[in-house]
Amino acid sequence: MNYINWIREKVGHEKIMLNFVSGCLRDKQGKLLLQKRADKNLWGFPGGAIELGESFEEALIREYLEETGLYVKVTSLIGIYSKYEDSYPNGDKAQPISFFFELEYVSGELAAGDEETVELRYFKEDEVPQLVNKQHEDFLADLKQFHGQVLIR
Repeated sequence: MNYINWIREKVGHEKIMLNFVSGCLRDKQGKLLLQKRADKNLWGFPGGAIELGESFEEALIREYLEETGLYVKVTSLIGIYSKYEDSYPNGDKAQPISFFFELEYVSGELAAGDEETVELRYFKEDEVPQLVNKQHEDFLADLKQFHGQVLIR
């Protein structure tokens, strides 16, 4: 079931709370994997909505595989992000509550695997392009100062 489509059938474009997971995967040189998103044509950390019945970990593993072609392992929670607003090109509004994790590569070949992904690329931390929204900007800021203690915004 696609939870967002199901709930949108009931509330239309009204602002709702949605739960998301995103993750940071680094290559062997320490560069960050980012996804150029089709909906806004901007970069962000791969991830997506948690479906009913999924855990954070299950959702993130599924989303990463769908969007990047990679199997990943969740290693650490970096932060929880809740006081944000976002809107989408179709008029939907949301307060996204996101859980941002550090990831480890398990297997697979990097490939844009769905219609949500325009491009995938690794970036040095100081060369990250404009990110899709304030929440993803905060993911990056917190990632730079992450030392094992969960950050809450």
